[in-house]
Amino acid sequence: MRNDCRIDTEIWGRFNTRDLDALISWFANRQHGAVGRWQLLAAGAGARAIDHRVARGQLLPVHHGVYAVGHRNLSRLGRWMAAILACGPGALLSHCSAAALWGMRPSAATRIDVTIHGGPRKRAGIVVHRGALPSDEITEHQGIPVTTVSRTLLDLASQIGAQALECALREADVLRLTDDHGLEDLLARYPRKRGAKAIRAALTELQAGQGRTKRELEARFKSLLFAENLPRPEFNATLELDGTTIEPDCLWRKQRLIVELDSHAYHRTRAAFEADRERDRILTRAGYRVIRVTWKQLDRPKPVFADLRALLN
Repeated sequence: MRNDCRIDTEIWGRFNTRDLDALISWFANRQHGAVGRWQLLAAGAGARAIDHRVARGQLLPVHHGVYAVGHRNLSRLGRWMAAILACGPGALLSHCSAAALWGMRPSAATRIDVTIHGGPRKRAGIVVHRGALPSDEITEHQGIPVTTVSRTLLDLASQIGAQALECALREADVLRLTDDHGLEDLLARYPRKRGAKAIRAALTELQAGQGRTKRELEARFKSLLFAENLPRPEFNATLELDGTTIEPDCLWRKQRLIVELDSHAYHRTRAAFEADRERDRILTRAGYRVIRVTWKQLDRPKPVFADLRALLN
C-alpha cells in the first residue's frame, strides 16, 4: 500500500501546463484539502505558477511548503495530512496522533506525531519521530498514511501510563481493530523496544480475571449454563456446511442456535478475524443464529441467559 503521498508519473499526463488548478483540486480532494509544494513540483508545475496562486490566496500556507486549498479551515484529517506532507515523502502519522485516528484513544494535543525515515528533524507544531518502519507496520486509514494498529499501540506504550494503555487496548478490542501482524508478532520482533514491557504488563493485567484461556471461558460458561437449567447443548459439535467443516463451541441443533465463546483478541491477526466473520456468514446463510459471548459479559450473566432462554423457547 502506498503510504508516502507520492504522485504517479502519469498523473501529470492527465493535465497540461494550463491545468495546474485541476491538479491542485485533484490533490485537495485526495488529501483532505491539503497539498505539498513538493508534490506539485514533482508533477511538473512551475515554482512561479505555484507562487502566483499563493499570492492570490488560492493556496494558503499551513506549514512550510504545505498549503490548504481555498480556505484555512482544514478538518482534523486535513491537519494531520498537512503535517505529514510537511515532513516529506515517506512520512506517516504515528504515536498519539495515530491512536486518535484509529479511534483507540482521544487526543486534544495540538502537536501532531509524525514518523519519518529521513528529512527534517523539526517542524513547528509537529513532533517528529525518526525511524525506518517495515512495510507491514505501515498502512492507510481514511486516506491518511499511518502506523498499523499494533505498531501504534507499541509506540503509544512508551508515551502513556499503564491505565491509559489498558483503555486503549480495550478500545482497540471493542472496535475489532486487527492487523496482518498482531501485537504478539511485534513483541517477538521488538522484545526490548521501549514500550514492549508496558504492553506485556497491560495484556497480563487485562487478561487477569477475564479468562486467560478458552478452556477457562468454556468451564465458566458451562457452570453458569447448567445453573440456569437450560437445555444442554452439544459442545464442540461438528457441522458440514457448503463443504466447510465448522465446530461451534455450543450447538442447540434443533433450535439452530450457536454460542461462540470469544476470549480477548489482542493477540489476534486480521486473518483470524476474517475467518470468524466467514464462519458467521456461512452459519447465517444455513439458518443458524450465532451469539458471541465474552468473559466480561459473564460477569453479568443474567442478560446473556435471558436472551438464550428466549431464543431456545
